[in-house]
Amino acid sequence: MKYLVVGLGNFGEEYKNTRHNLGFEVLDTLAKVSNISFEDKRYGFVSHYKFKARIFVLIKPTTYMNLSGKAVNYWLQKEKIPVKNLIIIVDDIALPFGAIRIKTKGGDGGHNGLKNIAQTIGGNNYTRLRFGVGSEFSEGKKVNYVLGDWTLEEKEILDKKIPIVLEAIKSFGTIGVERTMNFFNNK
Repeated sequence: MKYLVVGLGNFGEEYKNTRHNLGFEVLDTLAKVSNISFEDKRYGFVSHYKFKARIFVLIKPTTYMNLSGKAVNYWLQKEKIPVKNLIIIVDDIALPFGAIRIKTKGGDGGHNGLKNIAQTIGGNNYTRLRFGVGSEFSEGKKVNYVLGDWTLEEKEILDKKIPIVLEAIKSFGTIGVERTMNFFNNK
């Protein structure tokens, strides 16, 4: 069984340690601990991760966050992966920092990357793994906040939470989304 796992973010050094690049950071960690690497391919940096008879096609789109749908649609078609096997990893300012939520369908929550994906692939019946980055910003400062670097305290918490996210990714296709959500609740 094949899965497309897309970590949302923006490529380039100026975005590397920002809250909005959480999806990239999760996939970079998976690559590091699994001794795999990404290749620069069409619309994204791509890698393949094999785990227990499943293949996870990992994508870090190079279309920038707000046009992520182009990369997602291309790789779904190229790899012949059904939308039900799509997993998007995304930052979420509506969740408290460090909170993790998995949903199999729903709205975009005001996230432009998710909005573009839904518009491009024709719906939002795919799995989202949302990681809370909090909302510690004042009126009119949202962009500065999400494009701001992690604080040292946030980075310490992030380093403890990412392994949990990696375990959840590995569980897709074996225990189902409902049981995966329960897995998170018990961590």
